[in-house]
Amino acid sequence: MQASDNTTKLGRLFSWISWLLLLGLLYWFFEDQISLQINPNQQLQSQIGSSGEKVTVLKRNKAGHYVGTALFNGIAMEFMLDTGATVVAVSEQAAQKLGMQKGQRYQVSTANGPAIAYDSQLSSLQLGDIVLTDIRASITPGLHGNDILLGMSALKQLEFTQQQDELKLIQH
Repeated sequence: MQASDNTTKLGRLFSWISWLLLLGLLYWFFEDQISLQINPNQQLQSQIGSSGEKVTVLKRNKAGHYVGTALFNGIAMEFMLDTGATVVAVSEQAAQKLGMQKGQRYQVSTANGPAIAYDSQLSSLQLGDIVLTDIRASITPGLHGNDILLGMSALKQLEFTQQQDELKLIQH
């Protein structure tokens, strides 16, 4: 009777291990799919237009935002495009990674109300083949993690048009 109980316990243990492995494999398999739904622009590609302009196309994510990965000061970081932001807004954590220095402190108006920000500068921003230099930015303690909002201090240097679920960034 005891050998049968041990076999049953061992069988249950292997059954649990099998289920956990299956769940782990499913998570690993679908993690990339979920990541692409959040950031469909992880590898920005550019094309050269007929007049020599550089064109980078961003696809809208499932939530309706333009999220991508660009090189900020040569470091690949995820951003969200925000035409309502006057400058490129960078969280403190992201600013540390990018080697940004805090400048003068000032108050900003955000969707969540007033906040404190520090004037700063990005040496470079690369979106595919589009390269911008010396971009005004702010280090914004109210942003979390590695959040970067790509605001108008960068976007005003580009022409951009939206059509359906794509946004074309054009550098002449």
